[in-house]
Amino acid sequence: MTETQMVHGHIDTIDALMAHYVAGTLPEPARVLVRSHLEMKAHNRSFVNGLELLAGEALENAAGIAIAERDKRLQAIFASASPIPEPPTSARPKPALFPRALRDLVGFEAEDVPWRKRLPGFKEYSLDRDGCEVNLMWIRPGRALPAHTHKGMELILILDGAFNDERGHFGPGDISIADETVEHRPVAEADRPCIAFAVSDGPVRLTGSFRQMMIDLIG
Repeated sequence: MTETQMVHGHIDTIDALMAHYVAGTLPEPARVLVRSHLEMKAHNRSFVNGLELLAGEALENAAGIAIAERDKRLQAIFASASPIPEPPTSARPKPALFPRALRDLVGFEAEDVPWRKRLPGFKEYSLDRDGCEVNLMWIRPGRALPAHTHKGMELILILDGAFNDERGHFGPGDISIADETVEHRPVAEADRPCIAFAVSDGPVRLTGSFRQMMIDLIG
């Protein structure tokens, strides 16, 4: 993975992440993570809509700038295909585990992930996009990941199941934000596997005692 800065500015809260999303300063994988979160957590859509309205008002009050090749651009817009209408409600399939934005990024559903075992009780599917490392993770119920911190920023969206760490509980639709100031040891809840989508722009650094590290690596 090529290390890069995910955003030019500090993100330590969901509100700050949403603001960067509206401003268009996130790399594509992080934008997909936020869009997936908004599909799963409807209550945050109103906050994002409010930010977009404020951004629109700021644009309206800004001085106008002539659009290069205006007629050519308008012609291309009008010539573009109409959006495909959504199927009738009765014809819609059952809800999928992966939000649509995530399926569009990786190209498959949860049951088709080509998982690769990394540790006992921990599977992963990885790819690099836009200077970020993108991971799907499957964590066995009750499994603890080794304590670590980050050389960069890590965003984790919980898709199914949940994990707990020193900061609290993260369930479906929740986003964990971690950087070099956060040291944590995520533990999947005992009732079901935890499936998550992670985007990071730097490697992790293992922390904690050697004994605990060995226990967590063995699983």
